[in-house]
Amino acid sequence: MAKLVECVPNFSEGRRPEVVKAIVSEARAVSGVKVLDYSSDPDHNRTVLTFVGEPQAVKKAAFACCAKAADLIDMEKHEGGHPRIGATDVIPFVPVSEVTMDECVALAHELGKEIAEKLSIPVYFYEAAAKRPSMKALPAVRKGEYEGLKEAIKTPERAPDEGPQATHPSAGATVVGARPFLVAFNINLDTPDVALANKIAQTIRAAKGGYVNCRAMGVTLENRGITQVSINMTDYTSTPLHRVFETVKSEAARYGVNVVGSEIIGLTPMQALLDAAAFYLRLENFNRDQILEQGAGVL
Repeated sequence: MAKLVECVPNFSEGRRPEVVKAIVSEARAVSGVKVLDYSSDPDHNRTVLTFVGEPQAVKKAAFACCAKAADLIDMEKHEGGHPRIGATDVIPFVPVSEVTMDECVALAHELGKEIAEKLSIPVYFYEAAAKRPSMKALPAVRKGEYEGLKEAIKTPERAPDEGPQATHPSAGATVVGARPFLVAFNINLDTPDVALANKIAQTIRAAKGGYVNCRAMGVTLENRGITQVSINMTDYTSTPLHRVFETVKSEAARYGVNVVGSEIIGLTPMQALLDAAAFYLRLENFNRDQILEQGAGVL
């Protein structure tokens, strides 16, 4: 089996389709890379792109996308509901097959150095690729967001791992790392009160004593007049989606608020959805081989 790495870069643009398409085209143009999915959210003003391929090809595509984003996105004009520090906000590498996490870490360090040297964009390394314990968690790197980082980057504590100790005048800064599969899972609430959405998010956040593998925050969805608990599930096998969903639904009910829907951004492992199906259907003795496509050898 060939070496395969997944890359899931996030860009600070979700309202201009022509810009998103130009960035995605950079990945599609790289031989040996397959674009699997991309999703844009105008309220978050953010796009999540997913592609896979051989490690060096994936690194080449990630750099090309980052360079294009730097050309087309001006962070001085950016507004959106999602935390961010740069045009290309974060670039994680995920081992898929015949590739170790250590190899993904090396890939992240190579890419970060290239971005800093060729694009003059400061780079931070996070998760498995972190060079400082204080910068391992993405929320710690993003503290203060783009606006706050302009001054914070000048301090020793927030100095970048690569590149100039000043944000790029229009592209800001970029975070590069290596991590396991992550499920981006959002739950929508029928209230415009983002403070309440944040209060509910606090009950499931690992940092506030919630689920160990859960990061969450409240976000306003202005186009729909509602709010959202935006969640990153860092280990769906230990903390399943349905457990988090039920907790958010229960907490919302305490305040007379209803869950009106949920969404998954980008790709997710099939098992995460099968676990939810088994829970809600109360399936007994169910196994993956009972899935038609699985048994037929389609997947």
